[in-house]
Amino acid sequence: MGCRLLILVICLLVLPGCMHRRVTIHSVPEGALLKVDGKDIGYTPAHFDFTWYGTREVQLLLDGYETRTEMIEVNSPWYQKFPLDFISDNFAGRHILDHRQFTFQMRPRKTDVSGDVIKRGSALRNEALHGQ
Repeated sequence: MGCRLLILVICLLVLPGCMHRRVTIHSVPEGALLKVDGKDIGYTPAHFDFTWYGTREVQLLLDGYETRTEMIEVNSPWYQKFPLDFISDNFAGRHILDHRQFTFQMRPRKTDVSGDVIKRGSALRNEALHGQ
């Protein structure tokens, strides 16, 4: 019994675990510039690897569409909670992939009516100057 336990402990030490954490962001339509926590990541669909679970600020920018900023919550799975995280990170004996995916719908940008506003402002100013 003691010999089997020793062999098991040695196997756990020899077979290290590997935890890979990744998030993939999709946008509809595709091709939006993705920024995560203020850093450029790439164009959707895009992915990034992370070390720590928690909240991330995701920003999507695409010509002709409104900029979309969202806070996404990447919660840790049960095997990544203390004290199991130490075991799954170091002694799992296999590669573990925690892959999360998020999809965001982009809204078309509303037509710019600033030209109309400027014309209306000029007309009002002329009326005020001429006392009408």
